[in-house]
Amino acid sequence: MSDCIEMLDSETKAVETPEDHAEELRLWLRLLTCTTLIEGEVRGRLRQRFDVTLPRFDLMAQLDKAPDGMTLSDVSKRMMVSNGNVTGLVERLVESGHLDRRTSETDRRVQVIRLTKLGRAEFRRMAAEHETWIADLFADLTPKDVRELMRLLAKTKASAQKSAGRRRP
Repeated sequence: MSDCIEMLDSETKAVETPEDHAEELRLWLRLLTCTTLIEGEVRGRLRQRFDVTLPRFDLMAQLDKAPDGMTLSDVSKRMMVSNGNVTGLVERLVESGHLDRRTSETDRRVQVIRLTKLGRAEFRRMAAEHETWIADLFADLTPKDVRELMRLLAKTKASAQKSAGRRRP
């Protein structure tokens, strides 16, 4: 929680002394603050309601979209984390009966993971509540606000991707 408070303090400082900060920095701090607040709330609710971590929920969400399963490498890419991070999550979810792991039929070196019936049922129950929580967190935004924010965030994402592309050799 202290990280969240630091983010808010940084943003507040940027707003209170705008002459000390470029508009882009203030925007970055606002985006980071919003992300930190929302993620913290979702993490807390997942832990309290289901005794599950956000990374476990995210892994199960990826697998819910792939009924035939996914390789560990594909899951890592989609979640934007290392194979090592995924391996630990997978081990715990296999032990709890939420995931099934098997060797790929086409490459014996590759592991394919998928949700079990129990895993899929529990994930969908969590996902339904998660959707309600997200709607609640954005309840003060009108549909027009949401569309405009989505448009601006898409533009922001494209700008960041373009900048990252210029930076790479």
